[in-house]
Amino acid sequence: MAALTVLIIRHGEKPDRQWPGPGLTRRGNMNAGSLVVRGWQRAGAWATLFGTGLGGADYPSPDRIYAVDPKGDPSQQPTRRPRETVTPLAARLGLSIIARVQGQEAKLAAEINGLANGVVLVCWEHKRIGSVLLPALFGPQRPDGGVPRRWQGTRFDAVLRLDRADPGQSWKCRQLFPCLLSGDSDQPM
Repeated sequence: MAALTVLIIRHGEKPDRQWPGPGLTRRGNMNAGSLVVRGWQRAGAWATLFGTGLGGADYPSPDRIYAVDPKGDPSQQPTRRPRETVTPLAARLGLSIIARVQGQEAKLAAEINGLANGVVLVCWEHKRIGSVLLPALFGPQRPDGGVPRRWQGTRFDAVLRLDRADPGQSWKCRQLFPCLLSGDSDQPM
Protein backbone atom coordinates (compact mmCIF):
# COMPACT_ATOMS: atom_id res chain seq x y z
CA MET A 1 0.00 0.00 0.00
CA ALA A 2 1.25 3.49 -0.88
CA ALA A 3 0.12 5.88 1.86
CA LEU A 4 0.49 9.66 1.73
CA THR A 5 0.21 11.94 4.75
CA VAL A 6 -0.04 15.71 4.39
CA LEU A 7 0.45 17.92 7.45
CA ILE A 8 -0.67 21.54 7.03
CA ILE A 9 0.34 24.27 9.44
CA ARG A 10 0.01 28.00 9.40
CA HIS A 11 3.06 30.23 9.67
CA GLY A 12 4.09 31.33 13.17
CA GLU A 13 2.95 34.45 14.98
CA LYS A 14 3.34 37.85 13.33
CA PRO A 15 3.26 41.46 14.50
CA ASP A 16 -0.30 42.49 15.38
CA ARG A 17 -2.42 43.56 18.35
CA GLN A 18 -2.21 40.11 19.98
CA TRP A 19 1.58 39.65 19.59
CA PRO A 20 3.33 42.97 20.09
CA GLY A 21 6.87 43.57 19.08
CA PRO A 22 8.56 43.84 15.72
CA GLY A 23 8.94 41.13 13.15
CA LEU A 24 12.53 39.89 13.24
CA THR A 25 14.57 38.00 10.67
CA ARG A 26 16.54 34.98 11.84
CA ARG A 27 19.52 37.30 12.25
CA GLY A 28 17.52 39.64 14.52
CA ASN A 29 16.98 42.44 12.01
CA MET A 30 13.59 44.18 12.15
CA ASN A 31 11.32 43.23 9.26
CA ALA A 32 7.54 43.70 9.25
CA GLY A 33 7.14 40.58 7.05
CA SER A 34 8.93 38.31 9.53
CA LEU A 35 7.90 36.42 12.65
CA VAL A 36 7.77 37.98 16.11
CA VAL A 37 9.72 36.32 18.95
CA ARG A 38 6.76 34.04 19.76
CA GLY A 39 6.61 32.98 16.10
CA TRP A 40 10.27 31.97 16.25
CA GLN A 41 9.51 30.03 19.45
CA ARG A 42 6.72 28.21 17.58
CA ALA A 43 9.11 27.46 14.71
CA GLY A 44 11.44 25.80 17.20
CA ALA A 45 8.54 23.90 18.76
CA TRP A 46 7.45 22.58 15.33
CA ALA A 47 11.06 21.48 14.68
CA THR A 48 11.03 19.52 17.93
CA LEU A 49 7.57 18.02 17.35
CA PHE A 50 8.11 16.94 13.73
CA GLY A 51 11.89 16.52 13.73
CA THR A 52 12.64 14.28 16.71
CA GLY A 53 10.03 11.54 16.80
CA LEU A 54 8.70 12.89 20.10
CA GLY A 55 5.31 13.57 18.50
CA GLY A 56 4.65 9.87 17.95
CA ALA A 57 2.56 8.49 15.11
CA ASP A 58 0.29 11.56 14.90
CA TYR A 59 3.20 13.88 14.04
CA PRO A 60 5.57 12.04 11.68
CA SER A 61 8.72 13.64 10.27
CA PRO A 62 8.17 14.94 6.75
CA ASP A 63 10.08 13.79 3.66
CA ARG A 64 9.19 17.08 1.92
CA ILE A 65 8.53 20.56 3.25
CA TYR A 66 6.65 23.15 1.19
CA ALA A 67 6.32 26.84 2.04
CA VAL A 68 5.27 30.05 0.33
CA ASP A 69 8.06 31.45 -1.83
CA PRO A 70 8.96 34.77 -0.15
CA LYS A 71 9.93 36.20 -3.55
CA GLY A 72 6.80 34.83 -5.33
CA ASP A 73 4.22 36.86 -7.19
CA PRO A 74 4.42 40.48 -5.95
CA SER A 75 0.69 40.97 -6.66
CA GLN A 76 -0.04 38.32 -3.99
CA GLN A 77 2.05 40.08 -1.30
CA PRO A 78 4.20 37.05 -0.49
CA THR A 79 5.40 36.74 3.07
CA ARG A 80 8.60 35.45 4.67
CA ARG A 81 6.75 33.93 7.63
CA PRO A 82 5.89 30.46 6.21
CA ARG A 83 9.49 29.85 5.17
CA GLU A 84 10.84 31.18 8.48
CA THR A 85 8.43 28.90 10.36
CA VAL A 86 9.79 25.73 8.75
CA THR A 87 13.46 26.73 8.48
CA PRO A 88 14.45 25.17 11.85
CA LEU A 89 12.63 21.93 10.97
CA ALA A 90 14.23 21.73 7.53
CA ALA A 91 17.65 22.31 9.09
CA ARG A 92 17.07 19.62 11.72
CA LEU A 93 16.00 17.07 9.08
CA GLY A 94 18.57 18.11 6.47
CA LEU A 95 15.83 18.93 3.93
CA SER A 96 15.55 21.78 1.47
CA ILE A 97 12.37 23.83 1.65
CA ILE A 98 10.39 23.56 -1.58
CA ALA A 99 9.18 27.09 -2.32
CA ARG A 100 5.90 27.53 -4.19
CA VAL A 101 4.18 30.74 -5.22
CA GLN A 102 1.24 31.98 -3.19
CA GLY A 103 -1.68 32.28 -5.61
CA GLN A 104 -0.73 29.04 -7.40
CA GLU A 105 -2.23 26.66 -4.84
CA ALA A 106 -3.83 24.55 -7.58
CA LYS A 107 -0.36 23.72 -8.93
CA LEU A 108 0.86 22.86 -5.43
CA ALA A 109 -2.20 20.65 -4.85
CA ALA A 110 -1.64 18.85 -8.18
CA GLU A 111 2.00 18.26 -7.25
CA ILE A 112 1.03 16.82 -3.86
CA ASN A 113 -1.81 14.73 -5.32
CA GLY A 114 0.72 13.31 -7.79
CA LEU A 115 2.81 11.84 -4.98
CA ALA A 116 2.29 8.14 -4.31
CA ASN A 117 3.53 8.03 -0.73
CA GLY A 118 5.47 9.77 2.00
CA VAL A 119 4.92 12.55 4.49
CA VAL A 120 4.55 16.13 3.28
CA LEU A 121 4.44 19.22 5.49
CA VAL A 122 2.95 22.42 4.04
CA CYS A 123 3.32 25.78 5.79
CA TRP A 124 1.06 28.37 4.19
CA GLU A 125 -0.74 31.66 4.70
CA HIS A 126 -3.92 31.03 6.73
CA LYS A 127 -6.39 32.89 4.50
CA ARG A 128 -5.54 30.64 1.56
CA ILE A 129 -5.48 27.25 3.33
CA GLY A 130 -9.22 26.65 3.78
CA SER A 131 -10.47 28.72 0.87
CA VAL A 132 -7.99 27.77 -1.88
CA LEU A 133 -5.45 25.05 -1.01
CA LEU A 134 -7.81 22.49 0.55
CA PRO A 135 -10.46 22.66 -2.20
CA ALA A 136 -7.68 22.23 -4.77
CA LEU A 137 -6.31 19.19 -2.90
CA PHE A 138 -9.69 17.54 -2.38
CA GLY A 139 -11.38 18.37 -5.66
CA PRO A 140 -15.10 17.54 -5.57
CA GLN A 141 -14.63 14.89 -2.82
CA ARG A 142 -14.27 17.06 0.30
CA PRO A 143 -13.90 14.74 3.31
CA ASP A 144 -16.50 14.74 6.05
CA GLY A 145 -15.68 16.33 9.41
CA GLY A 146 -12.47 17.87 10.62
CA VAL A 147 -11.95 20.13 7.60
CA PRO A 148 -12.19 23.82 8.46
CA ARG A 149 -13.77 26.01 5.80
CA ARG A 150 -11.41 28.75 6.92
CA TRP A 151 -8.37 28.91 9.15
CA GLN A 152 -9.05 31.23 12.07
CA GLY A 153 -6.85 34.32 12.08
CA THR A 154 -5.86 33.82 15.73
CA ARG A 155 -4.88 30.14 15.36
CA PHE A 156 -1.18 29.42 14.92
CA ASP A 157 -1.29 26.21 16.97
CA ALA A 158 -3.22 23.64 14.93
CA VAL A 159 -2.15 20.91 12.53
CA LEU A 160 -4.44 19.71 9.80
CA ARG A 161 -3.54 16.08 9.04
CA LEU A 162 -4.70 14.52 5.77
CA ASP A 163 -4.18 10.82 5.04
CA ARG A 164 -4.74 8.98 1.77
CA ALA A 165 -4.24 5.22 1.52
CA ASP A 166 -3.64 5.14 -2.25
CA PRO A 167 -3.62 7.61 -5.16
CA GLY A 168 -7.15 8.13 -6.39
CA GLN A 169 -8.70 7.37 -3.01
CA SER A 170 -10.35 10.06 -0.90
CA TRP A 171 -8.58 11.89 1.92
CA LYS A 172 -9.26 11.36 5.62
CA CYS A 173 -8.84 14.50 7.69
CA ARG A 174 -8.17 15.27 11.36
CA GLN A 175 -7.38 18.46 13.23
CA LEU A 176 -4.58 17.99 15.77
CA PHE A 177 -3.71 20.25 18.69
CA PRO A 178 -0.25 19.58 20.12
CA CYS A 179 -0.45 22.51 22.62
CA LEU A 180 3.24 23.32 22.30
CA LEU A 181 3.24 26.85 23.77
CA SER A 182 1.39 28.52 26.63
CA GLY A 183 -2.06 29.68 25.59
CA ASP A 184 -2.41 27.14 22.75
CA SER A 185 -5.89 25.73 22.29
CA ASP A 186 -7.15 22.15 22.10
CA GLN A 187 -10.42 23.22 20.42
CA PRO A 188 -11.24 22.61 16.74
CA MET A 189 -11.30 25.48 14.31
